[in-house]
Amino acid sequence: MDTPLDPASDTLHRWLTGPRVPGLPVRTADLPAPKLSFEFSPPRTEALEQQLWACIKRLEPLAPRFVSVTYGAGGSTQARTHATVSRIVQETSLVPAAHLTCVGAVREAVDQVARDYWNAGIRHIVALRGDPPQGTVYTPYPGGYPFAADLVAGLREVADFEISVAAYPEVHPAASNPMADLENLKRKLDAGATRAITQYFFDTSTYLRFLDLCLAAGITAPIVPGIMPVSNYAQIVKFSAMCGASVPTWMGRLFEGTEEDPETRRMVGMVIAAEQVRLLQANGVDEFHFYTLNRPDLTYAIAHVLGVRAAASSGSA
Repeated sequence: MDTPLDPASDTLHRWLTGPRVPGLPVRTADLPAPKLSFEFSPPRTEALEQQLWACIKRLEPLAPRFVSVTYGAGGSTQARTHATVSRIVQETSLVPAAHLTCVGAVREAVDQVARDYWNAGIRHIVALRGDPPQGTVYTPYPGGYPFAADLVAGLREVADFEISVAAYPEVHPAASNPMADLENLKRKLDAGATRAITQYFFDTSTYLRFLDLCLAAGITAPIVPGIMPVSNYAQIVKFSAMCGASVPTWMGRLFEGTEEDPETRRMVGMVIAAEQVRLLQANGVDEFHFYTLNRPDLTYAIAHVLGVRAAASSGSA
């Protein structure tokens, strides 16, 4: 009769007979650091303005390709967005990209906003359809740009902007089906957009499948992954339900029991995002766009994991 394994031997047996998972590649000296970009939101109060500028100053030494500044639902933050990007041009070494939407304005007014940006030194626009005011359904504004593809084409007539647009690996909530959503993305790029930046996602395979679909549809422009470092799980679940992004069950388990422990939540969020970007990096992706929520620390740490280092201050001894 076989002698049963004692618990210690059984443990070692499991370890030795289980599947082997290769480690993620480590960045070497001959592998360049990835290209990063960051998203900020215009502040609503003086205290939030201080938080925003502390975030900008913290991340500026990482020398991102550009930083984008959002535009509130219904165009509600237009003046604050313009003020923020203008100040970035004047007071930092960063390259700002202003969000611009189709919502609530005729074409001539949108074109004038774009000209004002150009005259202020802003050369990059993130062109979006935009969200309608809360509680309403989007309908094209009379005399305005109906959709983002139309806005991209219009901006091309205004000035020689670099233009980024949005992509949705899990399909835009208003799209009739995935193929229609993909066709809309192609229209935006064919109209003259430089790149697409995705809605955030947490399942890397979702993004990689989306890239396959884009290539099959004839899309060759960069589809830059949007990365959302999470420090408040309950908040991201609520927000994701509104924007059509899925939150995997495993993610909830990782945050379980941290409701009253913000420091542990931050550490868990950093680990999740770092694993995500390293896996994407292992699959050849070398551009990332971070949704900072005007909080720099998680983004800064993840950038460090990716191999990005702060540029030395020109004023240092």
